[in-house]
Amino acid sequence: MTKRILLFLSFFTLLFNCSITEKPQFIGLNNIKVIDANADAITLSTDAMFKNPNDVGGKLKTDGLRVYINETEVATIVSEEFDVPSKNDFTIPLIVSVATDSLVDKNSLGGLISSLISQQLKVRYNGEIDYKVFGYSSSYTIDEEQIIKVKL
Repeated sequence: MTKRILLFLSFFTLLFNCSITEKPQFIGLNNIKVIDANADAITLSTDAMFKNPNDVGGKLKTDGLRVYINETEVATIVSEEFDVPSKNDFTIPLIVSVATDSLVDKNSLGGLISSLISQQLKVRYNGEIDYKVFGYSSSYTIDEEQIIKVKL
């Protein structure tokens, strides 16, 4: 009986002494870049930047974060859960490989040829990153676009 009371008191002490005042802040996507480009595929990388002011961590997961190149949806990022550190700034690396043949369709051929000539791609990330801690869940809406240089 005393074990139960001790466990119960420990749980509430821990619960009330830890601050879970807000979900971590999404700062933005940073370092959107091409890490590899060849005739078969283009590999893109970006860092999702967050700041966690809370005493507890949690989990972040990307399901259905869509990647567009020159207005054409080319990939969806699905990641494993990422552990959120407590009281810390942190980044989640998001890497996706896109087959170059997925960039070519009737609607985007002109844009692709223009991009190859100018060696620039318009990359857009659109979707959600989900946050979970102690049964509480929330989502961050991501919609960021950037023009990046590419050397083929």
